[in-house]
Amino acid sequence: MTVFTTRPEIVGTFGVVTSTHWIASAVGMRMLELGGNAFDAAVATGFVLQVLEPHLNGPAGDLPAIIHSAKTGKTEVICGQGPAPAGATIAHYRAEGLNLIPGDGLLSTVIPGSFDAWMLMLRDYGSLPLRTVLEPAIYYAEHGHPMLDRVASTIAGLADFFKAEWPTSYATWVPGGNLPKPGALFCNPVLAQTWTRVLQEADAKPNREAGIEAARDAFYRGFIAEAIDQFARNTEVMDASGKKHRGVLNADDLANWKATVEAPQFGGYKDWTVAKTGPWGQGPVLLQALKILEGIDLAAMDPNGADFVHVVAEAMKLAYADREVYYGDPAFSEVPMDTLLSAEYAAERRKLIGATASRDLLPGRIAGFEAQRDLTLGLLDQLGSGAVYEPTMAHLSERKGDTVHIDVIDRWGNMVSATPSGGWLQSSPIIPELGFCLNSRAQMFWLTEGLPSSLAPGKRPRTTLTPSIALQDGKPRLAFGTPGGDQQDQWQLVFFLRYVNHGFNLQATIDQPLFHSTHFPGSFFPRTRVPAGLMIESRIGADVIAELRRRGHDLTVAGEWDIGRLTAARRDDGGLLRAAATPRLMQAYAVGR
Repeated sequence: MTVFTTRPEIVGTFGVVTSTHWIASAVGMRMLELGGNAFDAAVATGFVLQVLEPHLNGPAGDLPAIIHSAKTGKTEVICGQGPAPAGATIAHYRAEGLNLIPGDGLLSTVIPGSFDAWMLMLRDYGSLPLRTVLEPAIYYAEHGHPMLDRVASTIAGLADFFKAEWPTSYATWVPGGNLPKPGALFCNPVLAQTWTRVLQEADAKPNREAGIEAARDAFYRGFIAEAIDQFARNTEVMDASGKKHRGVLNADDLANWKATVEAPQFGGYKDWTVAKTGPWGQGPVLLQALKILEGIDLAAMDPNGADFVHVVAEAMKLAYADREVYYGDPAFSEVPMDTLLSAEYAAERRKLIGATASRDLLPGRIAGFEAQRDLTLGLLDQLGSGAVYEPTMAHLSERKGDTVHIDVIDRWGNMVSATPSGGWLQSSPIIPELGFCLNSRAQMFWLTEGLPSSLAPGKRPRTTLTPSIALQDGKPRLAFGTPGGDQQDQWQLVFFLRYVNHGFNLQATIDQPLFHSTHFPGSFFPRTRVPAGLMIESRIGADVIAELRRRGHDLTVAGEWDIGRLTAARRDDGGLLRAAATPRLMQAYAVGR
C-alpha cells in the first residue's frame, strides 16, 4: 500500500466550520463565537462565498442543504432548488431553434432558490438577527476582498466576450476597463447596496422573524423581483447557442415560489446511514453505488490499488446510468427509488461488474419503465462524445462555472451540509441595478417529451448539487460534500468508502488520490460523455495506472493534486468535533475550537 503524508485534522468542542474559502470559514466561526448556532454560521458563510467566489456561486443561484437539528432530532433537506418558470415550455424553446438548452444566457435560468433557502434556514433553525449574518458579505462587497487567482483568470478569459456581448458584466468585473489583478482588493458596490436595502426593509419590522420575512419579500415580491423581471423581459442575451435570446422568467414566477423542507432519501452501508436529497438531485446515485458495493469486500482491498479503483468506478457507472433514465422531480414523474435502492436490484447490478471496464451505458431494466428506458437511450445515442471535466480543476479552462460547499457542526450537535451553486459570473449578464446575475440550471433539462428530466413549468431540474450527512448506528456523525458537478457524488463516494473501510482520519481520507468516471453523459451543456473514461490523479502510481489501462479504462491522468475539493466535519459521542478540508487549489479551509 502506498503511504501518503497528510495534515492533521482540525479538532475542537465549540464548533467546526469548513468551506471552499478560508475567509468564509472564519466568518462562519465568528457567528458561533457571537452565540449563534450552526445554521447561523452556514448562512453567513454562504453569503460571503457569493462575494468571494462569484465564479462558483451567486445570489440568484441554487441551494440544497441537508441539516440535522439537535432540538428536534430530525435530519431534513432544505430545498432551495428553484423550478422552471411558467413560460419555460419545450414548445417555446424549440421555437427558438434549440435542441439543447444553452449553458448560459437567460433561457437557461430557473427561479433563483438560494436566497429563500438561506432565509428559511435562518428563520426556522437559526438564532441570530439577519443583520448579523449579512453584514460580513456587505462589508467585503463594499470595502473589497483579495481577489482569488482563479476569479481573476476567469474574468480575463471572458473580458472580450463581456465587452462585446454582456456590457453590464464588463462594467462590474472589469471596472474602468481594467482587468482585476489576483490578490488585489476587489469591490462590488452595487451588490453591497442591494443587501443594504434588504436590511433596511428588514430592520423596519418589529422582530427577527418579521425582518427575515421582509427580506424574502424584498427579493421575491419587491425591488429585486422587479429588477429581475424587467431585465429578463427587455434584454436579448448572446448565449452558447450562438444566438441572442430573451428570458422567460418574470415577477410572477418569483412571487409564487418558496423554498421547502422535506425528508431526505436515506440509504444504508454497513452500520452507517447516509442522508441525501431526493431524485430531483443526483444524490441517490451515491446510495445506489453504496448498495452495489456493500456486497464486495472493499476493506480487504488496497484503497489506492487497481482493484479498488476499478470496482468503485464500475459501480459508479451503473448508478449514474440509472440516474439518466429514472431521476427527476418526483412531483412530476414516478421515480422507482424503492427498487433502485433494494438489495435485490443491487445484487443484479453487481453481477455486471466484470474484470474489464465496460464501454456501454447500462441502466437497469425496471418493469413498467421500459418505454422510458428506451426513449432515454435513444436520446443519449444522438449526443456527441468528448471531454467531460469538473471545471474548477487547476489544469482546465476557467470559462465554466461550478460550486462551493459548507459543513458546520456546533457544540450542541446541530449539523449543516450545504452545496450552494449557480448564478456564476459566467452564467448571464449582471443585472445592473442589483450587482448579480441569474443562474443557468435549466441546462439540465431535456427538450424531449416523456422523460423525468424533460423541461416543464414548475419542475425542478435534476441538479448535480448533493450535500451529505451520515449517521452511524442512528447517530448523526458526519457532514461532508464537495463542488464538482457530476463528480460530486463520485468523490464523496470514494471519500466515504475509504473512511469507513480503511481507518483513515478525515484529513488523511481527503488527502488520498482521487478519481472519477466520465463514462456517462454530463449534466451540463453540451452533455457529452467518454465511454470507459476515467480521470485519476497521477500520484496513484504508475503501476496502478498501467493496470487500469490494461483493464480497458480510457484514462486521463491529472496532476498530483488536481481532482476534488472535499470538506468534512464529524461529531463524536463525547462532543469532540473534527474537521478537514482538501489541500487541492489551496483554497478550502477548516476551522474550529
